[in-house]
Amino acid sequence: MAIDILIAEDEPSILESLDFILRRAGWSISAVSDGDAALDAVRRLKPRMLVLDVMLPKRSGFDVLKQIRASLETASLPVLILTAKGQQQDRRIAEELGADGFVTKPYANADVVGAVRHLLGEDVGTP
Repeated sequence: MAIDILIAEDEPSILESLDFILRRAGWSISAVSDGDAALDAVRRLKPRMLVLDVMLPKRSGFDVLKQIRASLETASLPVLILTAKGQQQDRRIAEELGADGFVTKPYANADVVGAVRHLLGEDVGTP
């Protein structure tokens, strides 16, 4: 079965929340909790998009994003970055590395779902 969204998040409560709201919105989900596993899962599972935390064990979200953009196989994968509130520098770095969107933690569930819909091109025709 094809995976719609890969979540790379090391905080169990945030991962559980994201998994719940995205499944409830109708997408299939897979999750990993460190940067190395994120890169492996992107190559192996070929998800439609990646929800990527900046602060991950083993390899940061920035390193993961850099690797994804450097590979022809994964360069066009939509990536939604999760950043802690007030981390403008994280957002700037992620933009420079080619992130497609951002959600600031703590986040509203509707913001996450809306950002995912937008990056997957599923928001066409909604008011």
